[in-house]
Amino acid sequence: MTLLGTRRETAENDARGTGPATGPLDRFFRITERGSTTGRELRGGLVTFFAMAYIVILNPLILGGTSAENAPVDVAGGWLQTAQVGAMTGLAAGGLTILFGLVANLPFALAAGLGINSFLAVAVIGDVTWPEAMGLVLVNGLLIVLLAVTGARSAIFNAVPRQLKAAITVGIGLFIAFIGFVDAGFVTRTPGGPPVQLGDGGSITSVPTLVFVVGLLTMGILVARKVKGGLLVGLVATTVVAIVAESVLHLGPASEQNPGGWHLTVPTLPSSLVSVPDLGLLGQFSFGAFDRIGALAATMLVFTLFFTNFFDAMGTMTGLAKQGGLADADGNFPRIKSALVVEGVGAVVGGATSSSSNTVFVDSAAGVGEGARTGLASVVTGGLFLVAMFLTPLTAVVPIEVASAVLVVVGAMMMREIKEIDLGDFTVALPVFLTVVTMPLTYSIANGIGIGFVTWVLLRTACGRARDVHPLLWVVAAGFVVYFVRGPLTAVVGG
Repeated sequence: MTLLGTRRETAENDARGTGPATGPLDRFFRITERGSTTGRELRGGLVTFFAMAYIVILNPLILGGTSAENAPVDVAGGWLQTAQVGAMTGLAAGGLTILFGLVANLPFALAAGLGINSFLAVAVIGDVTWPEAMGLVLVNGLLIVLLAVTGARSAIFNAVPRQLKAAITVGIGLFIAFIGFVDAGFVTRTPGGPPVQLGDGGSITSVPTLVFVVGLLTMGILVARKVKGGLLVGLVATTVVAIVAESVLHLGPASEQNPGGWHLTVPTLPSSLVSVPDLGLLGQFSFGAFDRIGALAATMLVFTLFFTNFFDAMGTMTGLAKQGGLADADGNFPRIKSALVVEGVGAVVGGATSSSSNTVFVDSAAGVGEGARTGLASVVTGGLFLVAMFLTPLTAVVPIEVASAVLVVVGAMMMREIKEIDLGDFTVALPVFLTVVTMPLTYSIANGIGIGFVTWVLLRTACGRARDVHPLLWVVAAGFVVYFVRGPLTAVVGG
């Protein structure tokens, strides 16, 4: 080979991100080995942060308030301050995401899980105090860590058929796209008739939703044309459009009196950039729930937290790994045991900081879609979360309508995994279908996984193929049956 040919091959390898490692950072994170570049990792980490930044604002709104009148109040009359919850949300998300990047070397970010924080605020604190509720979250995390360290969690993961793993990826794609549609106001509830509708009364009537559509099309075009940093460019450009629209039209926040306003955050330039975080909730947890409501009732609450946490995370990581090309044909990915252990630690940290259980966020798909393939992207995202503790006003600039456009584009990317599933066998087709549709329709990854597992076991057994079912899948399916009827069981235990 000539010198010119060698140089040309080296340049082509560098462009693809497949050349030899070039430095300690590259070698530690295996950036080149995974077909990425440092630039892609930095962009991916940045995009994931902006796709997830809303959690620093939304989690405090779910768990806390500015007074007892506008906050979830526990059984003893206690409540959490939004400023303190916001600080803890950023601290936990930042520290855990950096840890995940360094230990698991995967481009996944962790933050307070929306399903669990809502469950705590609505269904748990009516019987226990906030510190006791966070103690239950911590116990749930310790159980998950124990299963991960012993290898039991990896064994359950490996027992899942590859068809269901692919279905989980597709289901998550539909789920995050649906989240995006709902958060942007593109899909809304109807007063009567069908459960959902397009916009308001079947049409798009608000400027924020129109901004979402503009962002969706812009990002879609950039991604289709393979523009480097397409998602990030689209996110920034659409945010500028949103800021301009607000400055001209003065739409304000959405409410019953102002349905055409912005949801969650209004895109305006902040008057100040820096705020000092209040870390007063650190360590404010208690195990007193087992005495207050009894061991059986408290155990049922832990069981609910455990199943939601355990299988939401498993499904999310499966989908993200396959989307990023990091998983093999069976859905397994590098450092899976380390990833599962750190994710379990997320629940422990969430309880200890009163930020609720922290888990791998499906919104990480935005960074993966941008090209992130290593833990360097997670370190970037985590660092930005820590900075966000001090720059809370700045994180509110990107409206949820713009972040939602990112989710829909990434959801479309994840849908491509459907080609990996042979739907000719109905014992495969029905569990896959139910897994995919249950996630968005019930707003729960865990529900979709559970329905898929139970249906897979029942259909295979009914068709004389019980030997094809891994023994652990039987155990997990039985556990999901209990999970699905936990309401009546809790009533019986409580009675």
